[in-house]
Amino acid sequence: MIHGESYKPIIAEAAKMAIGEENIYERVFIFELLKDKNDLNAVAGAVGFSVRLPKFYVFKAKAVLLATGGATLLFRPRSTGEAAGRTWYAIFDTGSGYYMGLKAGAMLTQFEHRFIPFRFKDGYGPVG
Repeated sequence: MIHGESYKPIIAEAAKMAIGEENIYERVFIFELLKDKNDLNAVAGAVGFSVRLPKFYVFKAKAVLLATGGATLLFRPRSTGEAAGRTWYAIFDTGSGYYMGLKAGAMLTQFEHRFIPFRFKDGYGPVG
């Protein structure tokens, strides 16, 4: 059985095999999307920096996929933190993707939905 915490290393290994390790940038904090100068409704890249090295990155792209996750810690649970760090309740889902998308001009929808982990005696887990 594969648990949520194991997904990232499995997917990362498959990506390295598919596109080559030299084409993967890890531990880069993206903080700005770059608009296409010819089409103001399109994103042409992103800007970020390494969280470990003194490096600054400018990425140029034909297509950009914003997959930063949600904002799971926007509403604090009643629990004492036992779920923090799980794939489905990640502490690093800060909502930064919402900000970058909104600033780049994206129409953000479905904000009426909110993640609420299912809780039961001696356990917790994602629902749905």
